[in-house]
Amino acid sequence: MNKLVRRYRALPIRARLAILVAAAVAFAVAAVSMTCWFIVERKLYDQVDNDLQKSLNMPRLQQQATTAVNNCTQHTTNDPGDGPRNIYAEVVTEAGKPCVLPYSLGTVKVTDADKDLIKKGAHGRGLFRNGTDSNGNDIRALALPGFTIADPNTGTVTDAALLIALPLKNTQKTLNDLALILLLVSGIGVVGAGAAGLAVARAGLRPVDKLTEAVEHVARTEDLTIRIPVEDDSEDEVARLSRSFNSMTASLASSRDLQQQLIADAGHELRTPLTSLRTNIELLTRSEETGRPLPPEDRKALLASVKAQMTELASLIGDLQELSRSEGQRGERVQVVSFQDTVEAALRRARLRGPELTITADLEPWFVRAEPSALERAVVNILDNAVKFSSEGGTIEVQLSEGVLTVRDHGPGIAEGELPHVFDRFWRSPSARALPGSGLGLSIVARTIQQAGGEVTLARAEGGGTVATVRLPGAPTAPPETP
Repeated sequence: MNKLVRRYRALPIRARLAILVAAAVAFAVAAVSMTCWFIVERKLYDQVDNDLQKSLNMPRLQQQATTAVNNCTQHTTNDPGDGPRNIYAEVVTEAGKPCVLPYSLGTVKVTDADKDLIKKGAHGRGLFRNGTDSNGNDIRALALPGFTIADPNTGTVTDAALLIALPLKNTQKTLNDLALILLLVSGIGVVGAGAAGLAVARAGLRPVDKLTEAVEHVARTEDLTIRIPVEDDSEDEVARLSRSFNSMTASLASSRDLQQQLIADAGHELRTPLTSLRTNIELLTRSEETGRPLPPEDRKALLASVKAQMTELASLIGDLQELSRSEGQRGERVQVVSFQDTVEAALRRARLRGPELTITADLEPWFVRAEPSALERAVVNILDNAVKFSSEGGTIEVQLSEGVLTVRDHGPGIAEGELPHVFDRFWRSPSARALPGSGLGLSIVARTIQQAGGEVTLARAEGGGTVATVRLPGAPTAPPETP
């Protein structure tokens, strides 16, 4: 059995579907055929029983039965009389001895059921049964009690029953022919169902074949532009699977394009500080090798430049690592965070970076679900931008109210044409290209805020400067901890 199951599971899906359809049709056809056969059998036997009942009403049947009994008891010659020639007829005594009527086709074998019926006498009811004659031919018999046989020599009266029967040869032939016809029809139906099931399976699995070919093509060529055609109004499982595959390949293609763009942009951004760093190090090395040391002021400036470039490289690498982290890695660290505490921590770092600036803060309690370190980094990046573009002695205003954080500086502001690009990776405005930075800060801010379910915008402020607005869903009180 297990071997058959394994072989079945090893078959292609269309072959298994064809087998299942053929099996289901075979079961249905077999059930219908058997039901039909048994109904016809019952009808034919009912017809035979009706013919036997009609035989009881034949003229002179009682007289012929009595004559037969007398002939049996007196051992006289039987007179065929005018009885029918296609029926078995005999009178059976309680001892099981038959007295055959003259026109009977033969002798019916007496059974114990017939003897029990005779014992019940006139109170017994007629009994229909199947049996055989003395030659072994199948017959349908009717035994009717209520007869008596008197021995002329002793005067003893014995209970008896009239037993009539019809041959079942024609009935059985009809049933056998019907069984053969039903078997042939069932076989044709099962074969046809198997062929239809295979055709339906092929037609139904044709989209799956296309999907398989597309997947194999992607695996072989890494071509993510392939799409499976799907009818717009189709809503079956295969259509949904095809749409899901198209969406997946489109997402993978977009992700690969973004990855390639990120690598290209990162390579471009890394090239400048690395080139400058290499040049400065070569100058220091050459001065040592030639024995002509640089003046102390130049050497100090050169080392400061190397340090700044190293800091810029470290910041760029950190930003790239942040952008390359997967969604699953972020999801594992999400928790309820006090937005107020996060902003206060970011403010402490911003005040260290811009000690000459005045930073005011008006913060109200607000709790959000986010990754603590990522959220703090996003707020720090916003404040760093404000510090970077503020003039010396300027003011930065920070406010947190009902989940809305605004950071307003009084710097030169952003041109209207540049606003759509401020959250793009590696994008830097012409006025900011001379300042330190990688162009990834605001991109990290946008991604972090979106993952926390919020939104961030950057706009020109009235009276000059820029205002950054962050909206995060949450509540003014922390939710109770779950046990």
